[in-house]
Order: sequence, then structure tokens, then C-alpha cells
Amino acid sequence: MTGEVTVRVLIEGRVQGVWFRGWTVEQAQARKLSGWVRNLVDGRVEALFHGPSHLVRDMVEACHRGPPAALVTRVESESSSEAPPSGFHQRPTA
Repeated sequence: MTGEVTVRVLIEGRVQGVWFRGWTVEQAQARKLSGWVRNLVDGRVEALFHGPSHLVRDMVEACHRGPPAALVTRVESESSSEAPPSGFHQRPTA
């Protein structure tokens, strides 16, 4: 039995304008994770993933690849104490 974790992720590279947020929503929902994803004004994508640790770890690994048109150059992740929302959603740019 695995515990649940919440992780905040920052993704850098060619990650805006390549359907990264939509892809992230689909991938996170397929894993039944809670959280959100949004573009940042500096060109990065930020996401919060919450769920069983092995599924969150798998999702973070998937972010290293992203959708076909993306070119990910860096992924940073850290534990978060933010309460995740119900379900997984796309948020406005911050």
C-alpha cells in the first residue's frame, strides 16, 4: 500500500503553444490524480499533482517527455502542502 503525496512541478523548454496543458490534464485524469496545470508568464508550465505516490512519480516522469510537439529541457519537482482540488483542472496563466 502506497501513501498519497502532493508534488509541485515546474517544466521548462518549448512547453507553451504545444498542447502541454491539455496533454497534462488527459494524462493526470487517466491516472486519477487531483491537481491543476497552468502556463506561467515566464514561459514555463506549472502543475500540482496529488495521488498515490507511484502514480504521481509516473506522472512527473511523463512530464520529462510531454506531448509530441514539446521539447522539455528541465523538470523540477518538490513536495507541496497545498490542498489539491477535487479532480484535475487547467488553470489560467499566472
